[in-house]
Amino acid sequence: MPWRRRRSRVSALEGGQEEEAPPEAAAVPSAPLTSPQQTEAAAERILLRGIFEIGRGSCDVVLSERALRWRPILPERPAGDSKHDWLCKEEFIELKDVFSVKLKRRCSVKQQRSGTLLGITLFICLKKEQNKLKNSTLDLINLSEDHCDIWFRQFKKILAGFPNRPKSLKIFLNPQSHKKEATQVYYEKVEPLLKIAGIKTDVTIMEYQGHALSLLKECELQGFDGVVCVGGDGSASEVAHALLLRAQKSAGMETDRILTPVRAQLPLGLIPAGSTNVLAHSLHGVPHVVTAALHIIMGHVQLVDVCTFSSTGKLLRFGFSAMFGFGGRALALAEKYRWMSPNQRRDFAVIKALAKLKREQGSPKSDCNDQWQMIQGQFLNVSIMAIPCLCSVAPRGFAPNTRLNNGSMALIIARNTSRSEFIKHLKRYASVKNQFNFPFVETYTVEEVKVHPRNNTSGYNPEEEDETASENGFPWNVDGDLMEVSSEVHIRLHPRLISLYGGSMEEVNDSKVTCNCF
Repeated sequence: MPWRRRRSRVSALEGGQEEEAPPEAAAVPSAPLTSPQQTEAAAERILLRGIFEIGRGSCDVVLSERALRWRPILPERPAGDSKHDWLCKEEFIELKDVFSVKLKRRCSVKQQRSGTLLGITLFICLKKEQNKLKNSTLDLINLSEDHCDIWFRQFKKILAGFPNRPKSLKIFLNPQSHKKEATQVYYEKVEPLLKIAGIKTDVTIMEYQGHALSLLKECELQGFDGVVCVGGDGSASEVAHALLLRAQKSAGMETDRILTPVRAQLPLGLIPAGSTNVLAHSLHGVPHVVTAALHIIMGHVQLVDVCTFSSTGKLLRFGFSAMFGFGGRALALAEKYRWMSPNQRRDFAVIKALAKLKREQGSPKSDCNDQWQMIQGQFLNVSIMAIPCLCSVAPRGFAPNTRLNNGSMALIIARNTSRSEFIKHLKRYASVKNQFNFPFVETYTVEEVKVHPRNNTSGYNPEEEDETASENGFPWNVDGDLMEVSSEVHIRLHPRLISLYGGSMEEVNDSKVTCNCF
């Protein structure tokens, strides 16, 4: 139901100005529901019943353990009056969708903390189309102090009983994300909602790449119920990596060699403020700031699979997805043009990487045992993804058949082909057509992958200068961050290793694959 706010000079007290109820108040006698249409509601224990003005009319309001229901109070009409029956239709909200309650008062300029009591305001999380959430309000108008105090106290008691809802959050904010909009996004769209929900926050500005990683090694997190990152994919991945490293150290594990990592101790919230927002988009189904904030406020926690990236037996980092070959080299090119805007930099790097793309001969190297399946050849790109990787250029996801916590990764391989065919494959990600329906594209569902590079110029013209060449090794794109490795990389999936504030996904099966390429 769309609720309308009464247009008057009134407001719910927010933040520190919230009015608390007096110590004690007598319970309002409850009356049983008699309507045949309310059989399910009658099965619930009724906590309170009273009269409030909702919208423009008086309503009979009933509060049970799980829902708030109301019905307009109208003069009696002859039975069978369809208009009367429609006006008397019961409406309701589920209490699990309410995230805050305030006493509503009319305050003058001179009245900072008190004023004429008007009733109660409920702050509600509503579901919209395309996975979006929105915040709304419902005003229960009643001028009786005692009546409102009783209801206010009961609402507060119910809301305090919902699990996973944070009361205190550690915020990491990257002011350089995208077009330097993260600060505005947080203080204009996120912080006001956190204040309404009564959540305390401590904000740290990320001043350089790796700042959150260094801070989370030592900073005190006791007293916080969760950690939130306001930024793009690189910032979000850095904070997730830092939380997981912290968990391993707390468990007394050697962080250089981790076979069975322990779960991160605090849930992580992602506020999308970057250029692609793959992590937040995959988690929430939409890169929508208010939706992300409301998932955090409501305590919607989802366990998500995470990958470890290792080389020569040592852990390089935790992550959710990676691209090697074209995807890695395009990111390496983009990093050399940081002075451009994010979208210009991305498009320029992709075009330049495509311009150097060409067929390249190679030979496989077999280094495996019976439990591994070998995939041999020369490839243009290798993607390993533990999440769907949704974004604006791939609305169905780079790996549309994987999920957040299905215990498997998607391995997507593009073998050598012509530039025109490879471009057709890339364009398919933005369309409704199957991007994998090409003879040179192979997909696998896996638990582990080993990628063994053979040379540093595969898929590129060796006669041209390679701007992506580095003394540190081959370029990888891991969650939007550049990782350079000179030898084989072992990617292993670890199911449900971190809790993220967001929605749930489905599950599928998995297997193991070794990939010797380039």
